[in-house]
Amino acid sequence: MSAHRADFSVIALVPAAGIGSRMQADRPKQYLTIGEKTVLEHTIYRLLEHPQVQQVVVVLADDDPYFSALPCAADPRIQRVSIARGKERADSVLKGLEFIQAHCHAHWAMVHDAARPCVRLTDIDRLIEQVSCHDVGGILAAPVRDTMKRSTPCAHITQTVERVALWHALTPQLFPVESLTHALRGALASSAVITDEASALEWAGKQPLLVTGSADNIKITQPEDLALAEFYLQRENKDKS
Repeated sequence: MSAHRADFSVIALVPAAGIGSRMQADRPKQYLTIGEKTVLEHTIYRLLEHPQVQQVVVVLADDDPYFSALPCAADPRIQRVSIARGKERADSVLKGLEFIQAHCHAHWAMVHDAARPCVRLTDIDRLIEQVSCHDVGGILAAPVRDTMKRSTPCAHITQTVERVALWHALTPQLFPVESLTHALRGALASSAVITDEASALEWAGKQPLLVTGSADNIKITQPEDLALAEFYLQRENKDKS
């Protein structure tokens, strides 16, 4: 099945209301720059490079002072949705889903971290291709390669965890709009711990599909991640030229 099916409608949803305090920067990490663009712009335009992503819904804090100054703010393919500062990621995703239900004609929502600008289009291809014939939906993920340890609160090792069948969850995560909305509403109402979209479907008793993604699809979290993301983006640009 081709990943470029004309009847497979996808809206990308980027929750970008966080402050990213671990970056120790003067602004949220999505507004730090790599080259001439912010991390958020790199992420949005990478998604829009994919032929089946016609629109990106970005969820921002209602007092966000940065986005409106970016060139992408005037791009008609990008829709801004606001949420009160201090809400959790799951709240931002739910707000974006409600906008999609009210204003867009798409069956599937592809949720992607604002701070993952290095996702490969071939990985998005693979995700769409495999999830398009799966009832629940699925996520990009990378198999755990390193030895895993469990520790005490004081950082003493208590156990070596078998890494077989363990995965690092990545994004994008691709689910039907209706079922993801329903799962998130229920999980939030029950005060469940929801760390990504897949965990909401898991809470609802579903088993999302794992689709192998590239390990260089990093999330910018620490200061050193910015330089690594810049390296990956420069390497890809060189490969294209």
